[in-house]
Amino acid sequence: MSTQVSAATQVATVGVDEVLAEGGRPRTPMRRSLEARRPSSRRRLSRTLLNLAALVVFVCSVFPVYWMVNMSFTQGRQIISRSPDFLPLEFTVQNYVTAWTREAAPGQTDFPHALMTSSIVTVGVLVVTLLFAFLASIAVARFHFRGRRGFIVSVLIIQMIPGEAMMFTIYGMIDDWRLMNTLLGLGIVYLASVIPFTIWTLRGFVAGVPADLEEAAMIDGCTKSQAFWRVTFPLLAPGLVSTGIFAFIQSWNEFTMALLLMKGYNLTLPTWLNSFQSATEATNWGAVMAGATLISIPVVIFFLIVQGRMTGGLVAGAVKG
Repeated sequence: MSTQVSAATQVATVGVDEVLAEGGRPRTPMRRSLEARRPSSRRRLSRTLLNLAALVVFVCSVFPVYWMVNMSFTQGRQIISRSPDFLPLEFTVQNYVTAWTREAAPGQTDFPHALMTSSIVTVGVLVVTLLFAFLASIAVARFHFRGRRGFIVSVLIIQMIPGEAMMFTIYGMIDDWRLMNTLLGLGIVYLASVIPFTIWTLRGFVAGVPADLEEAAMIDGCTKSQAFWRVTFPLLAPGLVSTGIFAFIQSWNEFTMALLLMKGYNLTLPTWLNSFQSATEATNWGAVMAGATLISIPVVIFFLIVQGRMTGGLVAGAVKG
């Protein structure tokens, strides 16, 4: 009898120890979950190291942009000194005035004309690229036809060939078509370089949207076109925006083909900026940095506008799907 009582007492004691925490306070399940969620010292160390690495990458990425803007407000004699200032103490906007009014060469384009040329070519390439790539990606992802695999592989191979390897061929074709020094000729070259990658990227977005969503919408009473525009297209909108950003940046920053095909008043912004370097005159680095900053502003504005649309389209597509 005494043995049974002592065993029961031990079991009861163990149960009380499990239930009671230090100091006799009850250990609730919530207290246990909070203790389990507290990060360990090793996890804190790894998180700190990752944060430091991210900070280093951020600083290395942002510092060239900051230095460009800093030099654009610095006077020329201070730019070429051996001890440059990290802050423009002698503030000046003359570099921006020079960059805005300077012609690439006597009788050639200035910044406003180059800005108009780049804007027309870039917007045209962006619209046509999204239209053709969108239709082609749907055809490749949703329909099975003869030569489909070969078409996909050829698109990828074409994208891997550098454009500089076909400079002379492209020059000859544009010259034969009598499109030299025209916006149409430059736009055709940009389209040929941007569309393959856009098709390849959009194909992944289209293939990632299940076709069952459209079938479910058609069962609910929608037509095939209504099911596509109301269900599938909102899910594809983030992909269109992402590929549109790529097409915009590629067309805006392209330099080699624009230098080869354009001249005079039809220079784009990168080729106009290249004219600041001369073999006979000293380079005005302040104006160069000011021009580079002016070229970067439209890209930054476009990205800030499109970034919100991309996030909104992603959320809207997830809700509607």
